[in-house]
Amino acid sequence: MYEGNHLASCLRASSAASGGRRFLSPPEGRARSFDASFAAAEKYADALMSLGVRPGDRVAALVEKSPAAIELYLGTILAGGAFLPLNPGYTPDEVDFFIRDARPWAFVVDPGRQESLAGTPAMATVPAVATLDSSGDGSLEQFGRENEERSGFRPAARKEDDLAAILYTSGTTGRPKGAMLTHANLSTNALTLADCWRFTSRDVLVHALPIFHTHGLFVATNVALVAGAAVEFLPEFGAEAVLACMRRATVLMGVPTFYSRLLEHPELGEAASGMRLFISGSAPLPVSVHEAWRIATGQAILERYGMTETGMNTSNPCHGERRAGTVGTPLPGITVRLGAAGGGRDGGDSPAGDGAIGILEVAGPNVFPGYWMNEEATARDFTDDGYFVTGDIARIDDDGYVTIVGRSGDVVISGGFNIYPSEVERVIDAAPGVREVAVVGVPHHDLGEAAVAVVVRDSDGTDTGTSAEAILAHAAERLARYKQPRRIVFRDNLPRNAMGKVLKKRLTEEFAKLFAPR
Repeated sequence: MYEGNHLASCLRASSAASGGRRFLSPPEGRARSFDASFAAAEKYADALMSLGVRPGDRVAALVEKSPAAIELYLGTILAGGAFLPLNPGYTPDEVDFFIRDARPWAFVVDPGRQESLAGTPAMATVPAVATLDSSGDGSLEQFGRENEERSGFRPAARKEDDLAAILYTSGTTGRPKGAMLTHANLSTNALTLADCWRFTSRDVLVHALPIFHTHGLFVATNVALVAGAAVEFLPEFGAEAVLACMRRATVLMGVPTFYSRLLEHPELGEAASGMRLFISGSAPLPVSVHEAWRIATGQAILERYGMTETGMNTSNPCHGERRAGTVGTPLPGITVRLGAAGGGRDGGDSPAGDGAIGILEVAGPNVFPGYWMNEEATARDFTDDGYFVTGDIARIDDDGYVTIVGRSGDVVISGGFNIYPSEVERVIDAAPGVREVAVVGVPHHDLGEAAVAVVVRDSDGTDTGTSAEAILAHAAERLARYKQPRRIVFRDNLPRNAMGKVLKKRLTEEFAKLFAPR
């Protein structure tokens, strides 16, 4: 089925013979079968093609998490487009950047956001704009109905190396960059993970992740599809809702924050008794959480490691030793090595021996071909022999287990999401009464890390009219919620070296215990 469209054929293969089985079960509304979801995807594909979408065109989506949003993703693939999911929490200014950079042919937006985005300059450059809400209603859905009499749907032909999606990532170099992901990048990674994690059609996955992120959209959803597994599809994480779903599920995928919050509930042990696998990623899992989870449930969390640009690279084993503090060994077909700790493009001269530390480099069919319209960044982040330089500092022990020990940049990973400090600093710098600011990440007992803005006010720091509340309100109008600082701290000055560079490491150390449990 869907012969000629590489990714769509891969995602549909396992469920085609028994498509009447349950696929997506939201907490409200009717469950979707595989057949029903793909039928809806075909309708969206037909609508997109009628709107002028052609193979390779970008389709941007600013929609709430729902079965309809998954079906829009599948419909974009069927239409031959490149799916560009955007965080529904983005402000108009942020959306404007992505539209200007990606130049989508079509933009599908939640009706509740359409008016607020109407004045966004880049919106005027999008040839086709349609709406879609979480119930599947909107102008896109209506447009599809007008054409549903068309029979014999045929997907657009797309090969392994054709573009399937663009996901934006700040990485470690500032402005967001669009990681181009091919049909083969997504299909090979999904099939590899389904095999390594022993997914089958008997599995039921608890899905409480966002779907504008590679973890929720490509890891969780694609793995379930290629295995023909059912999905308990929650709009967001809530401990009580997740615990209820666990009682009828087999697998949970989450970020460390999920697990730390679930540990607070006395019913955890009983709810977890029928589960076979707990998977964590997107941020480092504290060893203390790993150990507490084993005590509470009798199971060890499986931690894995990936990036937007590569999908998953390594994983602790499904059957075997899951080592706390490590992200496991390379997945089949994927090679990792350590480059010089100072980075650089040459690669090849990897540190050797158990305990050596270097910049992790990755090669394999999962690795993206480059950044959208950014040849300079692409050239910088690949070695001459084709390895992607992740920017993560790691060690590899003699058994091949990888441990991530830090970042070569200063990205803050909070609750599984990347926050690039310079973007936040630009916003706060523009707030009234702010002379300068430095944003750093410090340990947080729930989120892993939290962003803290260290602010120097005008008038030598004596302008008390510039309050923390005012600065946070200014940021809230211009930044998605997860990017906003968790705390504003005022200082008379920022520590600097002889060259005038702010010593962020010193600030990180100074505020390391700011969020320590009392």
